[in-house]
Amino acid sequence: MSRALLPDLAPWKASADFRRLWTSGLISNFGSFLTFVALPVQLKDLTGSAAAVGAIGAVELLPLIVCGLYGGALADALDKRKLIVWTEAGQGLLSAALLLNALLPRPAVWPLYVVAALSSALVSVQRPALDSLWPRIVAHEDMPAAASLNSLRWTVGGVAGPAVAGVVVAYAGLGWAYAADLLTFAVSLAYIARIAPSPAAEEAAKPDLKAIAEGARYAWSRKELLGTYAVDLAAMFLAMPLAVLPFLADDLHAEWALGLMYATIPAGALLVSLTSGWTSRVHRHGLLVVLSAAGWGLAVAAAGVCGNVWLVLLFLAVGGGFDMVSGIFRAAMWNQTIPDELRGRLAGIELLSYSVGPQLGQVRAGGTAAWAGVRASVWSGGLACAGAVGLLALCLPGLMRYDARTNEHAVRARERRASVPA
Repeated sequence: MSRALLPDLAPWKASADFRRLWTSGLISNFGSFLTFVALPVQLKDLTGSAAAVGAIGAVELLPLIVCGLYGGALADALDKRKLIVWTEAGQGLLSAALLLNALLPRPAVWPLYVVAALSSALVSVQRPALDSLWPRIVAHEDMPAAASLNSLRWTVGGVAGPAVAGVVVAYAGLGWAYAADLLTFAVSLAYIARIAPSPAAEEAAKPDLKAIAEGARYAWSRKELLGTYAVDLAAMFLAMPLAVLPFLADDLHAEWALGLMYATIPAGALLVSLTSGWTSRVHRHGLLVVLSAAGWGLAVAAAGVCGNVWLVLLFLAVGGGFDMVSGIFRAAMWNQTIPDELRGRLAGIELLSYSVGPQLGQVRAGGTAAWAGVRASVWSGGLACAGAVGLLALCLPGLMRYDARTNEHAVRARERRASVPA
């Protein structure tokens, strides 16, 4: 493979804390993807209802919105490492609860929804702290490379976790999947504990409604940032097919392929991450966000139209690749332009843009599948995504014009980082 395509390892080489945080995320992501597959499979087995599986997104939505915004304010006001440690421990306890329920002679349905809601709350508090910590431990010019490496970490877990989960759930049982997730949280905590403290900035605001509103006003003033949020929200709400994959596998008479279906989207993303060296040389980040989000929608639509399981897997992988390109350049725009004292609150808003969409998308996909059929739910969502992204591009020209070399906020952030003593 050409060295120009290989991932840029500069952040990994320069920062021990980056390596620890990256490794911790890789391990916990792997376990979380085991539960990500096991939970809807268990709901499907207990209820037989696509709407019940899609309702996972509904119970996760309110905690995601409330805790995401407040978690962003907490990330700016508290030590980020401590916040990450406590929320990671909480997620481990929730995995233990799922394990205990799965071991019951007759597992109950309601604990699955309760754990899903609580897990959504903890992740929503943790993610702003994580997302605002990366820019502190990575050089400004290495932000695109760090975004690519973080994407690689996520996609490795996203490929291996669902693939292993499909085998574990089918042959060993749901309890083993939940037990493995619990173990990964314990190992992850050991890595996070070694990261240096990351206290709040001197000018940090108190974590209250006023601080949240300040972050929202800043986001509103940055139309190119609004564009990244809106595009990703549309793409995930309209075209995310994960809630109906167990039913799509049944429809294609390929129950054996369920684990592969969950794994192919991150597999496509992984291929992009492994060949992401080119991303550091791209400066028109907004244009790439728009084009790749539209490509994601079209690929998902093709997967819904196809009746051959191997073509479905192929198009889901292509869609995952497009989604990863969008994610890399969204993260680069965020990390290279947002002031440090606002990173937590803006990360909370970012969390809503890339998480609320999938949660609502589960409800949309499950409801549409119950009304019009599983495959119609997939292809119609993909086409709607492509159309919505095109419309947003027309309405938000600032996103299309964004250039990391000349954008005033990127230039200001670059100069500010350069003025800080090493």
